[in-house]
Amino acid sequence: MVSSSEDATIKVWDYETGDFERTLKGHTDAVQDLAFDHTGNFLASCSADLTIRLWDFKGFECIKTLHGHDHNVSSVCFMPSGDFIVSSSRDKTIKIWEVATGYCVKTLQGHREWVRRVRVSADGSLLASCSNDQTVRVWSFASKECKCELREHDHVVEDIAWAPDSASTHVNEAAAIEGGKKSASPGPFLATASRDKTIKLWDISGGVCILTLTGHDNWVRGVLFHPGGKYIVSCSDDKTLRMWDFKNRRCAKTLVAHEHFATCLDFHKTAPFVVTGSVDQSIRIWECR
Repeated sequence: MVSSSEDATIKVWDYETGDFERTLKGHTDAVQDLAFDHTGNFLASCSADLTIRLWDFKGFECIKTLHGHDHNVSSVCFMPSGDFIVSSSRDKTIKIWEVATGYCVKTLQGHREWVRRVRVSADGSLLASCSNDQTVRVWSFASKECKCELREHDHVVEDIAWAPDSASTHVNEAAAIEGGKKSASPGPFLATASRDKTIKLWDISGGVCILTLTGHDNWVRGVLFHPGGKYIVSCSDDKTLRMWDFKNRRCAKTLVAHEHFATCLDFHKTAPFVVTGSVDQSIRIWECR
């Protein structure tokens, strides 16, 4: 397991024992986001120092530093092929980088403020981005053009998550309950988390909000779909981790996760664990039962 911090470091942990293993140093300001490629051999990190670093995770060495953003780089992810890295920044742009050369091959512009997060769909055809401008944009990776803009949040949109294929049936059932739809949508579907304290679920094919989940008492910082597709998981500045049965629009479980703001979360790729991080400087691992 890896974590990033405002102390400008990346730390590697044994998640089974909780033991600290090593620190990766190189960034000179807060490290904002981390992403592995599909092989697990390469790690990308981005930082308030305006750079993205590519690490050989077997040798724990930085092999490339990518320069091009003009402000804090807030998120980073790999395309499914591993050939490209996508980043978002406070400079209001999204950049696509070729891993082999380290060159920026395209800059996407459209957001009017800080782009908080960018995430790629499972098949690599679409990118989703969210911003301080209170919007979510969906981009075609092939054409590099914006396909739609989603506008129903009332505050900064902090996080986004693509629904896995396993969620499609549950999302369509939720849409049928909400709007009486009788024909299933092919999707894709997207969840968004905002400082307006809500989580929204969207059908991207129509650019419409299917439902809104309310219950958090402060900014919602992170959102993910449970791999099984039936639940959405979120974390918030109200210090809680929540699991939502979104089909029935109810919070199925609330855990007081941290002593301070709970700012990020992720699922283990194969084991039934959720990991949360917090302003209280701790990382916690939760078992999904």
